[in-house]
Amino acid sequence: MTTVGQPVREPAAPVPLGTAAKLGGLGFLMVAAFAWGLNWPVLKFLMGDWPPFTFRVIGAIGAVALLLLVAWRQGDPLAPPAGQWGRLSVGAVLNVTSWGGMAPLALMWLGAAEAAIIAYTMPVWAMLMAWPVLGERPTAPRLLGLVCGLSGMALLMAGPALTAVSAEGAPWSDTKLPGLAAILVTALMFAGGAVFTKRCPIEMQPVPLAAWQIVIGMIPVAVMAWALEPRIALGDITALGWGCIIYVGLIAQAVAYLAWFRALKRLPASTATIGALLAPVVGVLGSGLILGEPLEWRHAVALVLVLAGMLLATRG
Repeated sequence: MTTVGQPVREPAAPVPLGTAAKLGGLGFLMVAAFAWGLNWPVLKFLMGDWPPFTFRVIGAIGAVALLLLVAWRQGDPLAPPAGQWGRLSVGAVLNVTSWGGMAPLALMWLGAAEAAIIAYTMPVWAMLMAWPVLGERPTAPRLLGLVCGLSGMALLMAGPALTAVSAEGAPWSDTKLPGLAAILVTALMFAGGAVFTKRCPIEMQPVPLAAWQIVIGMIPVAVMAWALEPRIALGDITALGWGCIIYVGLIAQAVAYLAWFRALKRLPASTATIGALLAPVVGVLGSGLILGEPLEWRHAVALVLVLAGMLLATRG
């Protein structure tokens, strides 16, 4: 927090209005992007031990418990104020159910590379939604930032996608249409969640807000886990599996969503969603470092393009 009124020897240079908030928003955005990006290699570990919907529900339980404990220690009111339940429920479904429910559903039909390409078209949809809903007219720097970010994503995912196509034959056969629909809905929901959060802010402190969004957003995912997945024997879960579930609950949900909602309060919706493009770049680099997957020149170029896109978007 910036202090004012302190004596200084020389007049300080004027600071543009909103600069501190923008820098804080970028910091929160980086935390969320890195936490979500590292979910890609963690997900590969988890798939050996946990069904996809079940581990999200279990991780969410731990995340909510931690967030509520932090909120209680801070003295934040835990219950949502009267009149906020509608906004809270809509935001939770758009922001949380999208990734917790629709994205895993898409992976039943699509390869991970195919799903990622479509999921991270969300800045396009957020920018298009933010114009009529929020009045955020796309500026030239933001449009250029969007082009840089999506170019980095296309370059990053082109190799794995082409490999999958050549190995599997026709890339968009009828059997993949349900997955295509599910991952496109994921992108549209999350982009809509960013715009909705800006248009209809919820009058709650950030920590209990994140907790309640996870609780409400994971209810549909819990129903899918109960209906679609077999019951698991907890005694068969390895130590690595438990470690991954701790990461999912503590970092990828509690910390990441808290940082994301705080970033949305400080940045334009279109800027925040462009910045989220860093997440898959972190995922690919993390997969190379953690899983030993090969890293190529295109990974470095993609990282530069995405970072350039974030810089341009924030200058716009």
